[in-house]
Amino acid sequence: MEEQIQQQVQEYYGQQLRTSQDLKTNACCTDDIPAEHKQILAQLESEVLEKYYGCGVCVPPAVEGCTVLDLGSGSGRDAYLLSKLVGEQGHVIGVDMTEEQLDVARRHIQAHTEKFGYRQPNVEFRHGYIEDLRTADLADNSVDVVVSNCVLNLSTDKEATYREIFRVLKPGGELHISDVFADRRVPEALRQDPVLYGECLSGALYIDDFRRLLLNLGIRDYRLTAQRRLSIGNPEIEAKVGNIKFYSLTVRAFKIDLEDKCEDYGQVAIYQGTVPGQPHAFELDDHHRFETGRPMLVCGNTADMVSLTRYGAHFKVLGNKDQHFGLFPCGPGPASESTGSSDAVSCGC
Repeated sequence: MEEQIQQQVQEYYGQQLRTSQDLKTNACCTDDIPAEHKQILAQLESEVLEKYYGCGVCVPPAVEGCTVLDLGSGSGRDAYLLSKLVGEQGHVIGVDMTEEQLDVARRHIQAHTEKFGYRQPNVEFRHGYIEDLRTADLADNSVDVVVSNCVLNLSTDKEATYREIFRVLKPGGELHISDVFADRRVPEALRQDPVLYGECLSGALYIDDFRRLLLNLGIRDYRLTAQRRLSIGNPEIEAKVGNIKFYSLTVRAFKIDLEDKCEDYGQVAIYQGTVPGQPHAFELDDHHRFETGRPMLVCGNTADMVSLTRYGAHFKVLGNKDQHFGLFPCGPGPASESTGSSDAVSCGC
C-alpha cells in the first residue's frame, strides 16, 4: 500500500500538476514571506516558481555558510532561495523522488549560479526517498539544517522519515519545517483518496501524534514559530473531510539533548542583535521574542537552544544548571492573545 501511495504522489506531482494553478485546494499556498526572501524570489526562473507547492516559510535565519538539506525540493524554489542565503561557501542539497520535478530544478542550476554571481554552483539535486535518505547518499551527521515545505505529510512512513532527519543532522543542527497537520487522526478511508493525499491533506499527522513521534525519537522539546488554519476552497473536498481542521504549522527542533518539560535553573539569555536581517529582535518561537540587549529569564531548554546551536554566536547566556528551581512557566499566551482565534494549535513546550 505504501508503494502504491508513493506512485500516486509521483504521478500527481510529476504528471497531473503542471503549475500551482492546477491544485484543487488552497492548502498549498504561502503567506507572510519575508521581504528579504521576496527580493531573492524575484530573481528566480519563472518555471521554478510556477511549479512550487509549499504551504509556509520553512527557511530559518542565520544559514550563511551552512549545509542545508531540502526534503521534497520539487522544482527547486526553496533550494534556490537557500542557495542565495547560505552564500557561495554554503551548500544546498535538494532531495526529491519525482524525476519530472528534478528535471525542472536541475536545468536552472547554471542560470541561478550566474544570477547570484557565484563561480561555481552551491546547490545540487539528488533523487531519493525521504523515508531512507541513504538512497540520496546522505551520511550520518552531515548537514547543519534540514528544511521541508509541505512535503513530510506526503511521507508513507513518517517515523522512518523523522528518524532519518535526525540521523543526517549534525549535533546541534536544526530541523525547520512548514507542513500540514490535523487536529485529529485522519480516517484510513480518506488516506486512500489520491486527490486528498496529493493535496497534502489526508496524509497530515495529528498534532499530538507528531509530538509522540518526536518524543519516541528522543526529541523532547520542539517549538512552533507560525501557524494558520487552512481553508480548502473546494466544496466537494470540504464535504469529504467533514469536521477535520487542518493547519499549516512552522516547527523548529534541534538535535540536542533536552528535557521533556521546561525546567527553571535561573538562567538568562541576551540576544546580541547580530543575526543578519534581525538587528532589533530575534524570535525563537511563538512565545520567545528576544529584544536586542534585553535580558530574558529562560528555561533550561531555551537556554540550550540559543547556546548549543549555531545561534550561540548571537546570544550570551548567563548561569548554568547547578541549581534547580522547579518547573519554568514557559509557553505561549492564550489563543485569544496570540492569534485572536480559538482555532490556535498548541505544541512543544
